[in-house]
Amino acid sequence: MRRARIAAAGLLATALGACAAPPPEAVAAPAACAAGGSRMARVELIFGQALADGGSGVSEAQWLDFLAQEVTPRFPDGLTAFDAYGQWRHPDKGLVRLTSKVLLVWYLPSPEAEAAIEAIRAAYKRRFDQLSVMRVDGLDCVSF
Repeated sequence: MRRARIAAAGLLATALGACAAPPPEAVAAPAACAAGGSRMARVELIFGQALADGGSGVSEAQWLDFLAQEVTPRFPDGLTAFDAYGQWRHPDKGLVRLTSKVLLVWYLPSPEAEAAIEAIRAAYKRRFDQLSVMRVDGLDCVSF
């Protein structure tokens, strides 16, 4: 019985470890970019708009203020944001359906950029009492 518990714990640790996001430089990118393109890291952040207190949700004005105060100063070169709909399993409430905002930022990887991304996530969770802000990382070839 003890051996089975140890094996189960090992499998769980392995499965959870597989969920850890690799650093942007470890994500596979095309071998070469098209003429004029260069490799850049991409982060997608997904911000739920529902409020923990069951209120009407994060308003458009609140979202725009958040972008102006927290995101733009950290990534002044540009960003893309759009509306989305999603669902996720809340640990206490079961399936939760909600509107979301998706933020895309392309940037050159650096410790400063990483700190800026995590500061944005922390600020949103704190300001709007959120459990999480989903993060998806990748590498892309980008040209302007």
